[in-house]
Amino acid sequence: MNSLPALSTATATARRPAPARPSPLPLVAVCLGYFMVILDVTVVTVALPVIGDRLGAGVTALQWVVDGYTLVFAGLLLFCGGLGNRLGARTVFLAGLAVFTFASAGCALAPTVSVLVLARLVQGLGAALMVPSSLALLRSSCPDARARARAFGVWGTVAGLAAGAGPVLGGVLVAGLGWRSVFFLNLPAGLAALLLTVRHVPRPAAGRTRAGLDLPAQLAAAGSLGGLAAGCIEAGALGWTHPAVLGALAGSAAGLAGFVVLERRSAAPMLPLGLFRAPAFSASAAIGVLLNAGFYGLLFLAPLYFQRLHHYSPLRTGLALLPAVGLVAAGSALAGRLTARTGPRLPMVVGLAVGAAGLCGWLVAGPGTPYLALVAPMAGAGFGTALTMPAATAAVMEAAPGERSGAAAAVFNAARQTGSAVGVALFGTLAAGDLVPGLHTAVLLGGGGFLTAAALAARCLPGRAGPRS
Repeated sequence: MNSLPALSTATATARRPAPARPSPLPLVAVCLGYFMVILDVTVVTVALPVIGDRLGAGVTALQWVVDGYTLVFAGLLLFCGGLGNRLGARTVFLAGLAVFTFASAGCALAPTVSVLVLARLVQGLGAALMVPSSLALLRSSCPDARARARAFGVWGTVAGLAAGAGPVLGGVLVAGLGWRSVFFLNLPAGLAALLLTVRHVPRPAAGRTRAGLDLPAQLAAAGSLGGLAAGCIEAGALGWTHPAVLGALAGSAAGLAGFVVLERRSAAPMLPLGLFRAPAFSASAAIGVLLNAGFYGLLFLAPLYFQRLHHYSPLRTGLALLPAVGLVAAGSALAGRLTARTGPRLPMVVGLAVGAAGLCGWLVAGPGTPYLALVAPMAGAGFGTALTMPAATAAVMEAAPGERSGAAAAVFNAARQTGSAVGVALFGTLAAGDLVPGLHTAVLLGGGGFLTAAALAARCLPGRAGPRS
């Protein structure tokens, strides 16, 4: 008699349907928006000469087309991370998608270069709104550390593909449809991401606090970044000892000092400085700067090298950069799996070492260097970067408390975009006079930065995934 209830219970348990797998659509929505953000960092690179011809733009204006987007993106990331904590990650992500899509239409329809630069600045605002909230949405949708590591691997794969595909896709679009198609591409992608987010991305649980937005500190941080980038850019034409360059760099240092003082005194800081007490967090932020400085600096100089010394067309230049893109998907996917199994240290150390070798491989580049000699260096730089970035993202997010996930995401992405802006400015300055010696100096600096980052990862990051869920 007593066995019948037990048998019935066992039968009911056996017949109970297995829990459904989580829908991939939230991840698709978040990654589609992030793909647009990162793509627009590099997609205009090979289109710049055509834009200059069509709109009558000089070199300075074209620099603003590239750097204006990155500077606003990096300068507002911390502010937008705090905004996400205050208003909700889903709300801010949707706002960023709408702003970015609207600004892309403005870029595509711009009648003058001034309008194009203004629209690019607005694009940077949309990007800054999206990126911290995208990571916060990923974290809230993944209940355990291993699932988060895999999600961050996908997110990193998207970033790597977008960064590397930008020059290639830009060359194809400019050759086939004209330069405006580079920006029109964002319209269907942005509308699809908006629809998917509204329908399939859940609203995360509300935070317990609603801190202020710390506007004085935001202005100090933006001024510091702007001064640093302006000083590095203008040094190519004016020299490092020119008063304007020294003044910009001094203003950058003063802005950074003011930011730290304001954050320490603030009752509700935009960036809780206590986050940096965790060695894994501080090291990962520094690695983000060094990683992007080297990789994006190379992506800036490589098209110049191919077009000026080998006289490649924009389309051929984009295709020539394929080795830097071809292994990105594999590297990022491998990083996600390795991070889930071993923690972030191993993929980061290996990736940074491979990336350093790839950057230094460009030392063979010269006016008569055959293209095949540069295939392995480009592949090494791309694969190494792709292997590192998802693991670094996971390390930052795991090192921060859950209620600070938006701020942590903002810090890491601000560090990366700062590295991009500084890398492009510094590498461009080094190569402003004589391209080949400047390129050699730049890749040596980039390779040294990668090796420094590898040492930081080996010393400060955990060897296995943390138990926190």
